Amino acid sequence: MKRLYPLGIALLLSACAPPAPVRPTPDLANQPATPAGPTAETPPSGSSTAAAGQPLARRADVQAFIREMAARHGFNAARLQAVFGRAHAQPSIIAAMSRPAEAKPWYAYRTIFVNPKRIQGGVEFWRANAAALARAEQVHGVPPEIVVAIIGVETQYGGNMGKYRVLEALSTLAFDYPRRADYFRKELENFLLLTRAEGIDPLTPRGSYAGAMGYGQFMPSSFRSYAVDFDGDGHRDLWRNPRDAIGSVANYFKKHGWRTGEPVAVPAQVSGAAWPALVSRKLGQPQYSVASLQGRGVLPQTPVAGGQSAMLLEFQGREGPEYWLGFDNFYVITRYNHSQLYAMAVYQLSQEIRERHERPYAGAPVPEPVARAD
Repeated sequence: MKRLYPLGIALLLSACAPPAPVRPTPDLANQPATPAGPTAETPPSGSSTAAAGQPLARRADVQAFIREMAARHGFNAARLQAVFGRAHAQPSIIAAMSRPAEAKPWYAYRTIFVNPKRIQGGVEFWRANAAALARAEQVHGVPPEIVVAIIGVETQYGGNMGKYRVLEALSTLAFDYPRRADYFRKELENFLLLTRAEGIDPLTPRGSYAGAMGYGQFMPSSFRSYAVDFDGDGHRDLWRNPRDAIGSVANYFKKHGWRTGEPVAVPAQVSGAAWPALVSRKLGQPQYSVASLQGRGVLPQTPVAGGQSAMLLEFQGREGPEYWLGFDNFYVITRYNHSQLYAMAVYQLSQEIRERHERPYAGAPVPEPVARAD
């Protein structure tokens, strides 16, 4: 059985039952359209800015958290004390979370993710992991290009999974970021539970400054609920095992309602006076049938069944507004990251990757014709 990390401190933490079985939370620096995005705020007195040099274990709020983990989950308090004694708050994380989000227009946002480098990287990732992607589609019904695009957008196919100790990122946000302290405190709890279950030293995993981990940037609660051991080696390794990452992303989509064989989005044209009231500004599920939208001036540019549920989407293009119909599978992508921009970037990247993957000689120079010697 392969191990991602040495057992180290994690084995010393064990004391009781394995964790019971959320969704990946976006890296807020890269996703300006996510709801509840960061706003500027002053770190409280006694925060990581003031106490960055001292180990977390010396803080009263961390001591209270250790006692809670011991009482609720049976952790050895002395062992947790040792772990937090080797961890420190990171003020740079508070600074990153507190920067106002940069609300890019769609045409600028798109180029970050839908570009030749990510398209070619997706083709190469697909080829290198073709068997796992085919099996994920068979088991979970999610097409390879969607899984590949998610991993491409999140980490450039594993090339950028984050540099922060997950324990320190989550602790900093749990104790020094009041705006979302409850959320990150719960994620810290889940992180300790998953490292205990997986036999991972909690000081070892690295991730984003928000504590997201691995190829698909799962938060700890999502890891515990949706990560799978897709290659049967006895370990859910989302950092070094692309097979587990592929299976886990596909499982996440299936559990959130992915509809196999149904469309994600199609371009649309609008006319008349009724359509402006139909534009979806929120992240809800589709509310209208395609037929009802057509009757109010919204015309899909690709044939779609009239009974299909859809929402009208508007994006700021370089030459003016772009209109699309988003379907239930578009909504499912927003469950991975609460942003219409994100979901459209994933979808358009997926289509570019699929087209390039299926093209003869995709990703390689077309061979020169061989001259015949007559």
